[in-house]
Amino acid sequence: MAAADGRTDRKLSDAPWLGYGPLRHLLGVLDRDGEEARVVGGAVRNALLGITAEEIDVATTAVPDEVVRRVEAAGFKAVPTGVAHGTITVVVDKMPFEVTTLRQDVETYGRHAKVAFGRDWRADAERRDFTVNAFSARADGTVYDYVGGLEDLSARRVRFIGDPRLRIEEDYLRILRFFRFHAAYGTSDHPDRAGLEACIAGRNGLEQLSRERVRMELMKLVAAPHAVPTLIAMTDAGLTLRVLGGVSYLASFEMMAKVEAAIGMSPDPVQRLGALAVWVAEDAERLWQKLRLTNAEHERLASMGEGWRRISPEHGEQAARALLYRLGPQQFTDHALLAWARSSVGAIDAAWHELATLPQRWTAPAFPLKAADFMARGVDRGPALGVAMAKAEAAWIEAGFPDDAAALAKIVEAVAKTA
Repeated sequence: MAAADGRTDRKLSDAPWLGYGPLRHLLGVLDRDGEEARVVGGAVRNALLGITAEEIDVATTAVPDEVVRRVEAAGFKAVPTGVAHGTITVVVDKMPFEVTTLRQDVETYGRHAKVAFGRDWRADAERRDFTVNAFSARADGTVYDYVGGLEDLSARRVRFIGDPRLRIEEDYLRILRFFRFHAAYGTSDHPDRAGLEACIAGRNGLEQLSRERVRMELMKLVAAPHAVPTLIAMTDAGLTLRVLGGVSYLASFEMMAKVEAAIGMSPDPVQRLGALAVWVAEDAERLWQKLRLTNAEHERLASMGEGWRRISPEHGEQAARALLYRLGPQQFTDHALLAWARSSVGAIDAAWHELATLPQRWTAPAFPLKAADFMARGVDRGPALGVAMAKAEAAWIEAGFPDDAAALAKIVEAVAKTA
């Protein structure tokens, strides 16, 4: 329960970042001489849940110019990454912190709301998106909650602050963030009803978002702990079709999560996106355009769409090793997991387990033969040499990747005779 000033009886005595020297130094500079500074947002939420924080953000009553003056006087580096919105990135002992002056909305029109700097911690909390993202904490670990976040966090409920429809109209990315945070921190199969209804009502606004922002949220969502029920809820609401531009394969997505767990693998966003939305290579092309994926992500998804049907434990260990040699560990694993997720067996199948974990048990060797080996046997430079090398590599793979001199010499001799 929070007091009238937002102070709670919760203390973050075991939050690791409370002991970080760089953070203590930064708060020591900003939290004095009439100004106040606190850690805000996700770092506090994660500490309350006992989860490691990926980044630490700081809010302060000091205006940006004063922040810069203080941190530079202390020998820290100040980078004006978002000074128009009151944000300065401060680097202390090579560790970056985003420091933002308290704000309150003056006019609201989407992402470009006009804000004024202020000194009211409650007003700053109330302009954030969800109650579980609006915590702040003093350097002594005292937690402040102005919007009922502790109750929602205890219930593992993601809830908009204020009117959900108005919060979504401020930034339609909050539709995806709502589901992403539910997938990360919610425990119910059903998201908060008022928030869900607002997301459905505002779904047309998704078309206004940049593809880069949609991709960023989606990649975090698909890898979250409760992504399966969350994506089912999104699909039932008609939202995944808008985001992906195509069919969702929820059964293979759910199975992908199970086979990951079966082999002890952490969720991979690209593999999970492939399970969710890629059946053929053309699906990867659509996602590349729809989400502005990176080239590496696109290549992996295209390979998955092209090759997942061609891998199976039924083909034998030698065929699997040959495929691993040609694809490399990453793409081999992509193919194996997707094929397993779409097979008729369960997640505890021993044969698929052996296949999927082959890269952990066997490292493909480098092709040991060189052009000089064939030239010494009369193969001329040019196209003939390239053909000979390719034939020799295929023979070496078929022979089981031998490394003894006699076996290699036999391959060279046989190929050279036909060159």
